[in-house]
Amino acid sequence: MIGEVLIKNGLVTAFLCVGILMWLSYKLSDWFTRGRIHGSAIAIGLGLVLAYIGGRATGGEKGLADIPLFSGFLLMGGAMLRDLAIVSTAFGADVSALKRAGLVGTLSIFIGVLLSFTVGAVVAYVGGYHDAVSVATIGAGAATYIVGPVTGTALGASSEVIALSIAAGLVKSVIVMIGTPIVASRIGLNSPPAAMVYGGLMGTTSGVAAGLAATDEALVPYGAMTATFYTGVGCLFAPSILYYLTTLIIA
Repeated sequence: MIGEVLIKNGLVTAFLCVGILMWLSYKLSDWFTRGRIHGSAIAIGLGLVLAYIGGRATGGEKGLADIPLFSGFLLMGGAMLRDLAIVSTAFGADVSALKRAGLVGTLSIFIGVLLSFTVGAVVAYVGGYHDAVSVATIGAGAATYIVGPVTGTALGASSEVIALSIAAGLVKSVIVMIGTPIVASRIGLNSPPAAMVYGGLMGTTSGVAAGLAATDEALVPYGAMTATFYTGVGCLFAPSILYYLTTLIIA
């Protein structure tokens, strides 16, 4: 009877499962990494593992959503709710606060997006992906694991390539989380302006927030703010201008 109720209310079941997974991920973060690896990064990693297990178990193409009990993930993990979350995050940022970072803070966002996209695109090309859609999607994933799937969906990339873009963004997020407190003193990451520039260059909000929290909690809002703008800029430029430039170079 419980199984029937959960299947009939698939979206509610999906939210329940994600809530449990998030709770467990944050506990694992506290227990084993003392918060240095953010709970959201662990949750994404576990989600990818569960999606792989679900796909292998059912022989399907939609991961856990191929299992009737978890069919609600098809809607929850779809483009509609994902894009709603991204847009709501971008609208929560204060443009006037970004202006206080000055020209350097603003430029850091565009430089960060372009640099990350370029590195990811080069790695994708060297790794055997020679079509512009795949290269642009993986390059966007190197920006953040949010920009990657947004770009891939807009360009019609395959699910395999979108998954790779998410994985690329996740790896970057974890590296930023762990590396920030290690290099903070060497790069002068000790003031709000420096944190804003750093957030603009790195871009991964969860990675920057967790890394700055391990460095100096007072710097978190400043780095997270420009990192949020970074995500918005990436979602705007990756599937448009950067994709167009990619087609010109590859062609």
